[in-house]
Amino acid sequence: MKIGVPKEIKNNENRVGMTPAGVFELVKNGHTVYVQSTAGEGSGFFDDDYLQVGAIILDTIEGVYLKSDMIVKVKEPVDREYNLIQENQLVFTYFHFASSETLTKAMITSKAICIAYETVEDADGTLPLLTPMSEVAGRMAIQQGAKYLEKPIKGRGVLLGGVPGVPPGRVLILGAGTVGIQAAKMAAGLGAHVTILDINMKRLRHVNDIMPSHVVTEFSNEYNIRKHIKTHDLIVGGVLIPGAKAPSLITRDMLKEMHPGTVIVDVAVDQGGCIETTKATTHENPTYIIDDVVHYCVANMPGAVPYTSTVALTNVTLPYVLKLANMGWEKACQTDKSLQKGLNIVKGAIVYEGIAEAFGWEVSCS
Repeated sequence: MKIGVPKEIKNNENRVGMTPAGVFELVKNGHTVYVQSTAGEGSGFFDDDYLQVGAIILDTIEGVYLKSDMIVKVKEPVDREYNLIQENQLVFTYFHFASSETLTKAMITSKAICIAYETVEDADGTLPLLTPMSEVAGRMAIQQGAKYLEKPIKGRGVLLGGVPGVPPGRVLILGAGTVGIQAAKMAAGLGAHVTILDINMKRLRHVNDIMPSHVVTEFSNEYNIRKHIKTHDLIVGGVLIPGAKAPSLITRDMLKEMHPGTVIVDVAVDQGGCIETTKATTHENPTYIIDDVVHYCVANMPGAVPYTSTVALTNVTLPYVLKLANMGWEKACQTDKSLQKGLNIVKGAIVYEGIAEAFGWEVSCS
């Protein structure tokens, strides 16, 4: 199979869809890999690194799309890529269709086969290709939240860890999944007081078992959310419904209940966000303020630490890329039920229910 690795062109996205190690494995299996020139530089991988393992370097993104049967990316295609995607071409990347009707319609029109990293799901309900980026984003949420709590950037002026004689900052985490647990680890490590909310008691029990005593759990409901937003300095949104739009747990009217300078980091922004006032931002302009509340809603948070993120992502995507290349997408999805759940749009048909629900459409086929 001919596999293409284009350079990411989303704002400040420095990750790359494949490392030289991944290219090495594909070439060893008899496949041809086209890598766009400088595609890996943001992650610390250079054209010579790819050439040494057998990649063919192409100068333009157009050339990569034109020559490839399968495209391996990190982020969803952006406007200028829509017309480059060919009918029957396999595109393997993060799509997050439920947050963008424009992207969804473009991929339907393209008649490509779209397999989304974020909906590949194992039998136990885990999301193996989303997990490493959720781990990065969860940890970064505290790193960024701590920074934006500083007064020069309109935060409350609170040091999360506190100092002797001054209580620590308070962090509220919505969701006890991968993002929430990683955020809690980081916040607890800084010495902050952490409250984590979820509707899944099994997850809350797990948090209680593994976290120190200054991480407390409560059941997630509107009453508890309204109670805690009044007293917490940093709020992290880490809610995920695989492939579907995230629910709005904090509404616009709740912002007035928060202290001025409270910081919200909505990691769920890729799926529409779990805060009503969420709108996607970039690393270039990461924050905005509504009702004196600082919102950090960068849609590709792991792109700020591209070396770590690229290696973590490609560790888990490569086995699936190899399977798709060796077997073709149809046979690969027939034999691997986890990969089958990654099918979102196939030759113009929506096949993933969460996307149709997000826009009130019908699922085209099963």
